[in-house]
Amino acid sequence: MELGLGFDENDYLSCCGSTQFAKEMASASPFPSYNHALSVARHIWFNTVDVNGWLQAFSAHPSIGQTRPPPHASQTSAQWSKGEQSTALATATGSSLQELAEWNARYMQKFGFVFLICASGRSTESILAELKKRYTNRPIVEFEIAAQEQMKITELRLSKLFTSKGNIISTTDKNSTLATKKAEEERVSIIGGHVTAASDTLTAKPIQNPSRTRPPITTHVLDVSRGSPASGIEVLLEKWKGNQARPIFGATDSDGWAVQGSSSTDSDGRSGQLINIVDDVDPGIYRISFNTGKYNPNGFFPSVSIVFEILESQTRQHFHVPLLLSPFSFSTYRGS
Repeated sequence: MELGLGFDENDYLSCCGSTQFAKEMASASPFPSYNHALSVARHIWFNTVDVNGWLQAFSAHPSIGQTRPPPHASQTSAQWSKGEQSTALATATGSSLQELAEWNARYMQKFGFVFLICASGRSTESILAELKKRYTNRPIVEFEIAAQEQMKITELRLSKLFTSKGNIISTTDKNSTLATKKAEEERVSIIGGHVTAASDTLTAKPIQNPSRTRPPITTHVLDVSRGSPASGIEVLLEKWKGNQARPIFGATDSDGWAVQGSSSTDSDGRSGQLINIVDDVDPGIYRISFNTGKYNPNGFFPSVSIVFEILESQTRQHFHVPLLLSPFSFSTYRGS
């Protein structure tokens, strides 16, 4: 079944407030799968949409802690924004909302656009902490981060868009995003050339680089039946952000899982970057899924998922979660 049938520019504009993005997505429709649509969306956002398009998308979001949407935001976008901020609003107090409003104003004055973060499942306290941390960034660095956060939000909304039309999102047809991520890096360099002049006129503290040299969550796949790395296996990292504190055994609430990143294993069996390089990884329950059926069509496992938890006391630790695979068995462990 082809996905994207019946989707127009307004549908895609609800997912991302850039008219350029919406036109490109509508032009590229229909899509053979949700994952193909996601790959195209990433390419359009990081390689086609210009600086003005990025800023237009940013401006379609209300400030975190506010429920009133911008005048030009669509009704669907406004409803989704309200839902995405539901956890933050539920955990807010009068004083925390006041502090958040003050920091939102500081951020706007320094960077010239609204503080953007994928707020789904995040408390007011954690959002405020992230806002204060990112406020110390140089404008060019923060502009890149905001664009990445916009893409996370767009991914969540595309998922809602496709499921709202009664389509089933396939997780067995994901294309490799290594080339896309490389293109994203090149796109950020190009964007930097456009905004550096404006950035230099703003006063900012020195850039705060994370002390990590690799993402806090990594994986690799070893084909034990062949005694060699397994290359070309598609990998998906997700974090639990459902209404319950943790997924309930036997439940089918797939909407609780939020995509963090995806990649494919290289010739050494190692995946590309699945999560940003940060000093403190968000605690919670994570799931790494492997498209083993595509790698080994005659094997017993069409896919493999590994669920693990990162505790509050472990946010600065590294989590290497490898997969040891054969056609009829698999195992894992926590590596270093």
